[in-house]
Amino acid sequence: MLTSEQVLVLLTETPKRLAALTADLESAQLHASPIPDQWSLNDILAHLRACADVWGSCMRTMIAEDHPTIRAINPQAWIERTDYRDLQFRPSFDAFAVQRAELLAVLEPLPPEDWSRKATVTGAGAPLERTVLDYGNRFARHERAHVNHLEDFVTALR
Repeated sequence: MLTSEQVLVLLTETPKRLAALTADLESAQLHASPIPDQWSLNDILAHLRACADVWGSCMRTMIAEDHPTIRAINPQAWIERTDYRDLQFRPSFDAFAVQRAELLAVLEPLPPEDWSRKATVTGAGAPLERTVLDYGNRFARHERAHVNHLEDFVTALR
């Protein structure tokens, strides 16, 4: 399991890494799928935004409320309620970066004990107890895997 400090580093790095990876790419490259039925860079960004919406919201709720009950939302289902896939990459990335800065502004000053704040998560089988750090780990590890995939993707484009 990652520490809260490691979670913060990874969540901070994601927008920076995405910006660096995509800075010199044309719109067509950002929206093209390299292989049929594979996600484009824009699709991956849309997915990351949906995950950030869902998991970031859970973290904020856990910080703001004492042991809330949270209904699980699958980011894959959530994305269907958004227009993220249809947006142009650059404005969508800018919104992602702003959202991330806002979440980090909430997470960075947290004292260690607040990373242990809990919620009961329902709607995905038996109710589960999760902490802010549990969500942070899921969030950071998931993004790291996608960003590593993006690096391979962009390398292949070049």
